[in-house]
Amino acid sequence: MSRIGLGTWAIGGWMWGGADDAASVATLRGAIERGINLIDTAPVYGFGHAEEMVGQALQGIRDQAVIATKAGLEWAGEGVRRNSSPARIRREVEDSLRRLRTDRIDLYQIHWPDPQVPIEDTARTLQDLQREGKILAVGVSNYSPEQMDQFRAVLPLASVQPPYNLFERAIEADVLPYAREHQLAVLAYGALCRGLLSGRMTVDTTFGSDDLRSNDPKFRRPRFDQYVRATKELEAFARIRHDKSVLALAIRWVLDSGPTIALWGARRPDQLNGVDDAFGWHLTDTEMAEINELLDKNILDPVGPEFMAPRARD
Repeated sequence: MSRIGLGTWAIGGWMWGGADDAASVATLRGAIERGINLIDTAPVYGFGHAEEMVGQALQGIRDQAVIATKAGLEWAGEGVRRNSSPARIRREVEDSLRRLRTDRIDLYQIHWPDPQVPIEDTARTLQDLQREGKILAVGVSNYSPEQMDQFRAVLPLASVQPPYNLFERAIEADVLPYAREHQLAVLAYGALCRGLLSGRMTVDTTFGSDDLRSNDPKFRRPRFDQYVRATKELEAFARIRHDKSVLALAIRWVLDSGPTIALWGARRPDQLNGVDDAFGWHLTDTEMAEINELLDKNILDPVGPEFMAPRARD
């Protein structure tokens, strides 16, 4: 897999202000042309729409891509809840294969742990799907080390997908060391922190009611001011030290922080510009320490991505 993967949540449209199908297909094909062969998607991204766009875009070039999708969420209307039961996963894998227009899923991940279903039961279901050839490698998303231990007692894991970026670093205390120890790839989602680290936002940037950032505490003042100020200082740091953008710095930081793959969310071809700038250089230990000091100075009231967690079933 490429060290940068294309994240397709925004391509689904839901919680991102709608979708533009022609732009989505162009973005997906543009990613492949740039050497981004990992396409990360999920049924819940637009309630199947993102997967459909992936399937459409990869017609004729399927073997050039590594498709990573997920299971374990269900929805009624726009309400989403966790469900990793064997029956739900069985239904989801067939729906995903149809939408993706493929005969196998390269990396199949459980989207969120489901407290109502024993993790061992979920793992056995994926083990059966693997034996049937419908899925190849297996991963989990948003799992703790303890939950991964339970899963791995039944079936080996190839990857874990947690939120990870310059502003959201909780995994450094547990998930990241666990991944290093057990040789798991870390698919870091939110590498640009929902656009904060793109360098394009100001304190006056606003978000519509159908944009998930309207519910993210980071994007509400006075916290928003702190994060924008930190981004501006990171931008200056990147320009002075490496003649790079803050966007390139944010991705390079993720890539230099472990066995990581940075998921780059884009839904227009121009949003792929800058991918190449993340390669060909590295951050030194001294620079990493300076970045930490910069963040500590500016972000006085940090908050994580907890607002994104879907509810468990009653």
